[in-house]
Amino acid sequence: MTRIDAHQHFWQLSRGDYGWLTPQSLPKLYRNFLPEHLAPLLDWSGVERTVVVQAAPTDAETDFLLDLAQRTPFVAGVVGWTDLESPRAVARIESLAKHGALLGLRPMLQDLPDDEWMLRDSIAPAIEAMTDAGLCFDALVKPRHLPVLLRFLLRYPRLRVVIDHGAKPEIASGRIDDWAAQMHRIAQQTNALCKLSGLATEAGRQWTTATLAPYVDVLLHAFGPRRLMWGSDWPVLHEAYGPDDSAEAVPYLAWYGAAAELTAQLSADERECVFGNTAAAFYAIS
Repeated sequence: MTRIDAHQHFWQLSRGDYGWLTPQSLPKLYRNFLPEHLAPLLDWSGVERTVVVQAAPTDAETDFLLDLAQRTPFVAGVVGWTDLESPRAVARIESLAKHGALLGLRPMLQDLPDDEWMLRDSIAPAIEAMTDAGLCFDALVKPRHLPVLLRFLLRYPRLRVVIDHGAKPEIASGRIDDWAAQMHRIAQQTNALCKLSGLATEAGRQWTTATLAPYVDVLLHAFGPRRLMWGSDWPVLHEAYGPDDSAEAVPYLAWYGAAAELTAQLSADERECVFGNTAAAFYAIS
C-alpha cells in the first residue's frame, strides 16, 4: 500500500486570491504553506503521496497548483477549480483534463449564497464534461447542504463524487443525529465516497479522539472503509490546535495518529483502504 494524504493545501500569500484568509481571522494560517513545509511531515508520518486541493476560486489557483504538482514528486495530483457556469466552462474543462496532474474540480459550495447552486441547469454542461473527461468532483459541503447534495448525486449518477471533511458535522456543539441520518441516506442511495478529514477542526481546540469517535463511527458504518479516504486538511488543521502547539509537526502527526487510533478496529486490509487504497482507486493514482 502507498499511504496517501487525500486532502491537503498549498498557498502563497503574494498570489492575492485567498479572500477568506486574513491575518485578523486566521493568524495561524496567514503565511505561506508550500511543498518544502509539508515534505518533512510526510517523512515523519510515512505518507508517500498527496492530493493537493484548491483553496481559492480562481483559474489562476488551478494553474498555480498544477505547476507545483509538476515540480513536486510527492504530489499525486490536483483537485482544482474553474467557473462551472462560465460559457467557456466546457472548453476549459476539456483543456484541463489533458493535464496529467489534474484529478478533479471543486466548486467551493460551502461559501456560495445559494445552497441549491449545484442543482442549477447552468452547470449541467460542465458536469457532463467533467464526467466524460473522467474528472472527480469534490463536494465541499456542510450538513445543511446534504439533502440538496443527495438530489445532485442522483441527478448525475456517473459523476465520481467524494464528500470533503465528512460534510463538516457540528462536532463542537455535539450535534450528530440529523447529520448521521443524512450521511447514511447518501451512502445507501448513491456511489459517493467520503473523506475522513477536517473533523478535528470542526471539533475545536479541545478535541480528543473520544470527541471524534462517534462521528468517525458514523462514517465507517455508513460508507465502509472502501469508500473512506484519510486526509490531513493541512495546513487548515493548524486551526484545531491551541497556542502552545507551536511545533510545525504537532497538528499533522497528532491527527494522523488519532485517525489511526480511531480505525484500529478495522482489519489490515480495511486500514489500507482508508489510508491509501481508496484514494488511489478513486483518483486513479498509479
